[in-house]
Amino acid sequence: MQNSIIKNIVIVGGGTAGWMTATALSTLLRGQYNIRVVESDEIGIIGVGEATIPMIQRFNQVAGIDENEFMKETNGTFKLGIEFVNWGKLGDRYMHGFGNIGQDLWTVRFDQYWQKMRRIGKADNLEAYSITRMAAKANKFMPAPTDMVNSPLNDIAYAYHFDANLYARYLRKLCESRGVIRTEGMIKQVSQRANDGHVDAVVLASGERIEGELFIDCSGIRALLIEGALKTGYEDWTHWLPCDRALAVPCESAATLLPYTRSTAHKSGWQWRIPLQNRIGNGHVYSSNFISDDEAQATLLANLDGKPLADPRLIKFTTGMRKQGWNRNVVAIGLSSGFLEPLESTSIHLIQSAISRLIELFPDQGFDPIVINEYNRQSRFEYERIRDFIILHYKLNQRDDSPFWKACAEMPVPDTLTHKMELFRSSGRLLRIDNELFSEVAWLQVLEGQNMKAERYHPLVELQPEADTAEYLESVRSVILKCVDVMPDHAAYIAQHCAAPR
Repeated sequence: MQNSIIKNIVIVGGGTAGWMTATALSTLLRGQYNIRVVESDEIGIIGVGEATIPMIQRFNQVAGIDENEFMKETNGTFKLGIEFVNWGKLGDRYMHGFGNIGQDLWTVRFDQYWQKMRRIGKADNLEAYSITRMAAKANKFMPAPTDMVNSPLNDIAYAYHFDANLYARYLRKLCESRGVIRTEGMIKQVSQRANDGHVDAVVLASGERIEGELFIDCSGIRALLIEGALKTGYEDWTHWLPCDRALAVPCESAATLLPYTRSTAHKSGWQWRIPLQNRIGNGHVYSSNFISDDEAQATLLANLDGKPLADPRLIKFTTGMRKQGWNRNVVAIGLSSGFLEPLESTSIHLIQSAISRLIELFPDQGFDPIVINEYNRQSRFEYERIRDFIILHYKLNQRDDSPFWKACAEMPVPDTLTHKMELFRSSGRLLRIDNELFSEVAWLQVLEGQNMKAERYHPLVELQPEADTAEYLESVRSVILKCVDVMPDHAAYIAQHCAAPR
């Protein structure tokens, strides 16, 4: 059978999701497809996804984006990880840093040797063996040098903080230079074929009819096509992730430009802090069952670094995912496909991975249901595994100062999460399945950071003499300190390479 090639792709909605999708498709489809973005300036975008994880570098590289130019255009800063405050007990602090911890010694992972030596009082805190965590602590930053393969400096993994609205604007300019057509207008009607329910056009308030074969729904929480037209259905995860609202507000910058995101747990939720070159992005994510909007706003405003630059903006959401991310000829990308609170900065990554999955399983006009089912299977796996990692932060708390945290500690969790927690508690082992997003090192940092101690470690650790293991850990620790010492200050690096125009 000969494929019937799709020629017209319509992206409904702009924002980060719409313009990232248009950027990737216009780059990889090499001008052989007609790509049109329909968006309305009358519809605001959420735009709070200002923190990312390291995979965003790959997206920018494939799109041909120069890092320094992109950082200047978006008021960007660099991100080495996320600091969590008050998540285990009040007063606790730990960081989920990017990149490796330690270096492999022999048969088993570094953390297993560390588990043994920590138990007998001959190991430092876990952060001492991570160059990103120690650099973040010292407010240092530099990209990994390409000519130092055997140095911890080569393990520097990083992401970005940026203004999501400016990023979308930057990508739009790039897309339009590559032939993507932008149409301004409010969609008033979605037209579907009578025989199979496929969307064949969207109709604007002006009366213009925009036809296509493949429609990509980037309309955000409204989910105009995937839910509004196709009634796909939504899976609610509020029983595991009880926060359902967020208040977002920018404030004046602080004296020190930190190279990491901060998440501070409050009595009924948590607050993000994302430093940009020109301001700090802040938000309070909370459960309306435990705190009122007014109380939540007061908590947010009382915990800012500087004067607020706008009134707090309320965002209501239901954590969960669309029952199908791809239904008929509509693919939902971004918040139209689901919502996971930004605790681990996964919102933009989920856009990126959905785009990658769509390209890998790109359809012809036959829209093979087997291909669509595989897309949905992979999407569900990714959402559920990220969901489990976020639930872990809530479940693994020892706070007794509020009903919210007590309820989180007592709630039943998915079996997939229970298995990971029990495996680590019993033997210190960390399990990663089918290349799920968060690595063993990521799980280790949250489990340890929130006070879950392993009862045992890998027995093959005993093959290495204790004195040799101690010497090995000390060499890793001391070399990392020396490397961090020569790294430039984060703010100084930005000033030299990618400062935004004032």
